[in-house]
Amino acid sequence: MKIKKPELLAPAGDLERLKWAILYGADAVYIGGPSLGLRANAKNFTFEEIKEGCQFAHTRNKRVHVTVNIVLHNQEIGQVKAYLKKLEECNVDAIIVSDPTIIQIAKENTKLEIHLSTQQSTLNLAACKFWEQQGVKRIVLGREIRKEEIQEIINETHLEIECFIHGAMCASMSGRCVLSNFLTARDANRGGCSQICRWDFDLYNETLQPLKGEKNFTFCSKDLSMLKYIPEMIDMGIASFKIEGRMRSIYYIATVVDVYRKTIDSYLQSKEEYHYNQEYERILRACANRDSVPQFFGGENDFECGYYNGREEVSNQDFLGVVLAYNSITKMATIEQRNYFKIGDIVEIFGPEQHTITYTITEIWDENDIPISVVRHPRQIVKLKIENTIYPNNLIRIKKD
Repeated sequence: MKIKKPELLAPAGDLERLKWAILYGADAVYIGGPSLGLRANAKNFTFEEIKEGCQFAHTRNKRVHVTVNIVLHNQEIGQVKAYLKKLEECNVDAIIVSDPTIIQIAKENTKLEIHLSTQQSTLNLAACKFWEQQGVKRIVLGREIRKEEIQEIINETHLEIECFIHGAMCASMSGRCVLSNFLTARDANRGGCSQICRWDFDLYNETLQPLKGEKNFTFCSKDLSMLKYIPEMIDMGIASFKIEGRMRSIYYIATVVDVYRKTIDSYLQSKEEYHYNQEYERILRACANRDSVPQFFGGENDFECGYYNGREEVSNQDFLGVVLAYNSITKMATIEQRNYFKIGDIVEIFGPEQHTITYTITEIWDENDIPISVVRHPRQIVKLKIENTIYPNNLIRIKKD
């Protein structure tokens, strides 16, 4: 039986990140529009940017999904029809919704493809059959589901099934948390989550005596990473592999998409010759600032999947620069700097066109061809001589052990 290629679905917080995600191998991107979505703190897209993003994607045979997954209040219902019609005019490929009212309005007034958001916490076959009857084409299952339950849903419905494979987790059930509302007056289910689970707390016992540990108490989850399970998930027939992170950097998105793109393609090219690439695990670990685990998929979710005694989230400085141009005759690469680097640094250059190249910086020239030893100015344009062929939009990062 021929294995169906799953969609690799990447986040895009703005037009720049949409383009980077597609350039690095995403089959589709999901974005937030001007309203009715769950990323109030993100920049989000204007209708003009959605239209431009769809044009960029469609000329490359890629898709654009727009989140319309807010929990509606009465005063917003009147906005929905016009908003969905505007998205349809932008030529989006699908909308991701959680409120049944939006499903009904979309069916009655548009031809938009409807995907059910993970915010619905869909975790069982009966619920999937119900939503299928409502006209939903795809369900983004809750992150708390086990593989046996996913397989049963795939076997017993005609739905497309989408599962998260990488990114942040919520300490509550599929994001249904109200701690942010109570402590900061920011509604978590309307895009304003202040991530209370990642705060540090004083901990007391039942007699209100303080409990002291090495660090203050937290209850946030570690990140999700399904890299080891990608072959199994492909064989299960999951239609779409979703990466979380619309507020992440272009470096994070390009790195994560690149790793999963190459993993999926490697397995589909030859199941018999496929082997797990431990180096990819190192790359994913280095580009994030939290530990990652498979979470619920294998049914072994326990205290090891969360942080309870605090943790440090160190700002990532691995991303050094973007390749603007490469002259294959002179072997000179033009680089736009993104973080400090210097002569003697060992770096990696990666992109969708080739395997990762390891390179030791021995010489640097500024844009006026004057030799320099350190690149420290934001977005400074410099030149490096690199014997291996590289390409515009390749990225440079520091090499870590």
